[in-house]
Amino acid sequence: MGDHLPFAGQRARFFAAPSVVVASGFVEKWSPIRGLWYGRSLRMANLVQAIVSVRRATRRAAALLGALGLAGLLLLDASEPLATPYAAVAAIGLGLLFAHRVAARRAVAVAPPTSAGARKGSSTGGAALLDLEIGALLVIATVGAVLRIEGTLDGRAQAAMYVVIALVSAFARPASSIGVVLFAGALDVGVRWVTGGAAGELGLAMVPHLGFMGVFALLNAAVLRAELGRVRRMSRGRLQAEIERLRDDARSYRLLGAPSVTPAAEKREAEITTTEKAAGGGASTSTSADVERLVRSGVEEIHQSVLFALRLLRESLRLHTAMLLWQNDAGTHLRISELASDATDLLEGPFLAGDGVFGAALTQRAPVVVGGLKPGYKLPYYEGACPARAVCALPVFEHGRVRGVLVVDRVEDRPFLPKEVDLVEEAARYAVRAIQNERVFVQLERAKAEQGKLYRAAEALGRATTEGEVVEAGVQSAREITSVDFAAVTLFDEGSGHHEIRAASGEGVEELLGQRFRQNAGLVSMALQNRHPLPYRGEYDEKRQVVFTRRVSPPSMPSIYVMPLLVHDRPLGTLVLGSRRRSAFNDSVRGTLEVLASHMAVSLSNARMLRRLEELATTDGMTGLLNKRAMLEMAEQKLTAARRFQRRLSVLVTDIDFFKKVNDTYGHDAGDVIIKGLGEILRKAKRTTDAVARFGGEEFVVICEETDARGAMLLAERVREELERATFHTPGKEGAVPVQVTCSVGVATFPEAGSTWDELFKAADEALYSSKRSGRNRTTAWSPALRGHGAEAPKEKATPKEKAAPKEKAAPSLAGASHGSMAPRSSSGSMAPRSSGGVQGTLGTPRVATPSASSGSMAPKAPSSGMSSGKPASMTPPPGPGKLGGSGTGGAGGAGTTGGGAPGKGRGVKSPARTAA
Repeated sequence: MGDHLPFAGQRARFFAAPSVVVASGFVEKWSPIRGLWYGRSLRMANLVQAIVSVRRATRRAAALLGALGLAGLLLLDASEPLATPYAAVAAIGLGLLFAHRVAARRAVAVAPPTSAGARKGSSTGGAALLDLEIGALLVIATVGAVLRIEGTLDGRAQAAMYVVIALVSAFARPASSIGVVLFAGALDVGVRWVTGGAAGELGLAMVPHLGFMGVFALLNAAVLRAELGRVRRMSRGRLQAEIERLRDDARSYRLLGAPSVTPAAEKREAEITTTEKAAGGGASTSTSADVERLVRSGVEEIHQSVLFALRLLRESLRLHTAMLLWQNDAGTHLRISELASDATDLLEGPFLAGDGVFGAALTQRAPVVVGGLKPGYKLPYYEGACPARAVCALPVFEHGRVRGVLVVDRVEDRPFLPKEVDLVEEAARYAVRAIQNERVFVQLERAKAEQGKLYRAAEALGRATTEGEVVEAGVQSAREITSVDFAAVTLFDEGSGHHEIRAASGEGVEELLGQRFRQNAGLVSMALQNRHPLPYRGEYDEKRQVVFTRRVSPPSMPSIYVMPLLVHDRPLGTLVLGSRRRSAFNDSVRGTLEVLASHMAVSLSNARMLRRLEELATTDGMTGLLNKRAMLEMAEQKLTAARRFQRRLSVLVTDIDFFKKVNDTYGHDAGDVIIKGLGEILRKAKRTTDAVARFGGEEFVVICEETDARGAMLLAERVREELERATFHTPGKEGAVPVQVTCSVGVATFPEAGSTWDELFKAADEALYSSKRSGRNRTTAWSPALRGHGAEAPKEKATPKEKAAPKEKAAPSLAGASHGSMAPRSSSGSMAPRSSGGVQGTLGTPRVATPSASSGSMAPKAPSSGMSSGKPASMTPPPGPGKLGGSGTGGAGGAGTTGGGAPGKGRGVKSPARTAA
């Protein structure tokens, strides 16, 4: 819509001042009614938004407004009691509203939001309002009940109000509690006022009531909240202790690896995990939860198996206590793993590994049987006097290594027989087998989970078709494998030796995107150079190590892992992962991450290959513009959009004049240089919404959206003049030879020139041939008079002298079109090669030759330093009818054309030249 403005990327707004558009004999004037309609639409949108906001606020405050209405009804009842049916209806309505708000409050508490921001918003907004509504309804119900029972607020039943205030302040939010207290005070004043109380009496009566309500609210809030906090802390402590015991059991059974951090650091990491869960953490939090569930189920399964063995042993041998103690990793202490006993005075441990009967069994690495024990004998696991009279302790072995002690005792003074000792040893072996089986099961489950993650990662990477999608899928898969707080992908350019940070995620990574740096001693460069992940075990020291450069660095964190992305040992880039957890990239995840990096490298290579194939299939190899196939597809899309939204669309067809003679004179490599130069001119002149394609040979097509005939003519003239001023340097025998060419342009506009692409392109082609017939180097807009005049333009005929003239061979390669040294052109628009002496002749064909006066052909002429033979005549085809120099000509059938030529007559209108953006 509007003209094709000479400023790139700029368009006229459709509600701007009306403009007169001249194109092919018709005038179009935009009406200011559109601007008025647009203003009314804006006002209507603001009104609708305001109505929606009011409805939303009314809906949220409906319950509070209902409570205020019930309070007003209560005041009426206090002044003049309502009839029993009306009072019953009001009570039922109060009960229903109270039940509804309580259900809403429970729903808010049970269904937490998915994000921390949403949780904060719901807590401060919805939950606080619900607390206020519930408290107000309770106050109304209490005051109404007191009035119905005693008829006054000064009776004994008034104490119920303090109970309600205490209850609300104990469970509601502080702001809601304050609001409920103020509402209760206001309702009390209102009831006393409508019942005929004086102003002084109201003040005296209000002070003690408000004071008591405030005291009850503060005491309950302080005491009850403090008690609730203490209970929560104790529960959290017991839960944490149970989790630690579970982890210790898992490590002792080797279901988990040994901790690689200090207890303080592990506690901080547990707090971080709790924070992530509270904030709705992503895949890393769910992964940690899955591992914890797997380990917990493994430990519980081991305990159930061992407990079953101990109970069978205890019943079969009439034992008092059967206990399995497991050794810690250091071998210094023993901890009770499972026991079966009726004793109540057992110690929890841990016990020293060399203490009493434990030390004897571990030292001898053989069963120790003791009988005839006295009450004064001290067994390490009993707190008081020894109730047992016989005890048997035997070491528990796993792969030849002592892992614990199995201890059994009985209160009967009967020593353990060899058969019974063998049965105890069999029970110990059963317990070891149960632990080993569960360990294998946990490892299989972990491998299954890791394979599932890799499968999902491979599936996501397989769906990715662009570099951005590959990077996003890879980072998301890494977050699923381990806890990742920072991720970045760098791509390496082997030609320039530069790294570029193509993608990054995490806090404070905006400054990293797009940063480029050369090969250095950083982790990224070294990992790519050595083809090996760095640093060792993912432990990063920011004081001694550099990730990217010293100036470009990631956020501070203790764990960073840099993995190279390689395909057939060819470096593509690196995947950089970081975590705030220490030892986040341990042995269990590093292998999986490296496999992920390998998959990611292959997907990245495939995405690049696919992009290259798409470029080869849709772009012209010489100019980089769209090819004919891609142009036809885009033309149909743009024409469909123009037809649907009733917009203008213009097509420009551009053809280089005398291009065959350029190839014949300077060689095809020189022609390639000129084609590239015209393609670059068109690329710079077009808008971002326009499409430029090389249609074939020296012919180019430009499709301009929302552009009428006048705007298209402006664009065509700017392209024609830019090419006319441009000088292309082609190599010759004696150095570079400057060459200038011109072009002819045909313009057609939808829907005047046609409603389909074939009709539109045929109309533009007819306008192009009209420019050719009218003398070339000009622009013609299609009009109905040109219909059917699309015959081929007159060909340039060579004389026998031209045919016999030897070609000047061009150099094998050219750098491209030069837009530097512009030279003025003659009005005929012909090409003029510059001689080495600086004197420029004007020729009708791009040859260094002398033209023939009779036929316009040229005889070959050897290059000279100054072309001192005189100014050669300009050779152009005979001027068409009514050709104007610098003005529009009537051309064939009165078509409007612009361009250079001799003065003549015509009806065309010259379009002003468009300036460059």
